[in-house]
Amino acid sequence: MADETRPTPPAAAEGSSSSGDRPASDRPASDRPASDRPASDRPSGERSSGDRPSGDRGERRPPRPGGPGGGPGREGGRKYFRRKKVCKFCVEKIEAINYKDVRLLAQFVAESGKIVPRRLTGVCTPHQRRLSTAIKQARNIALLPFAGRPM
Repeated sequence: MADETRPTPPAAAEGSSSSGDRPASDRPASDRPASDRPASDRPSGERSSGDRPSGDRGERRPPRPGGPGGGPGREGGRKYFRRKKVCKFCVEKIEAINYKDVRLLAQFVAESGKIVPRRLTGVCTPHQRRLSTAIKQARNIALLPFAGRPM
């Protein structure tokens, strides 16, 4: 390696270049910086700062530590594993939801008296519709309260 060094011509020493031994015009296109190369010599994904579209903001930030779900200061990944919710009525094969079954309906009513949404309970859409009508019927004949206790 030491015997392969070439003497530096005086013109190259004056025009400081990044490769050191050849001026930018004598270097092959692959060794020149992207901004010095003509557009035809650049790879298709490579652009100079002047070619940048108006929406491009330059380099992207590196991803945050901790992975998905992990905020700053939280090492590792998620804290706990959340099991996929399944419909209680489908699993237990309950065909009809009876408005008189207060014990069952009360599981799907919050303390405030609101019907709990299906994204929280895991009940499928058809059963959630039947459940909400059964809860409303039970409210109308005073089996379930319309509102919870005042605070």
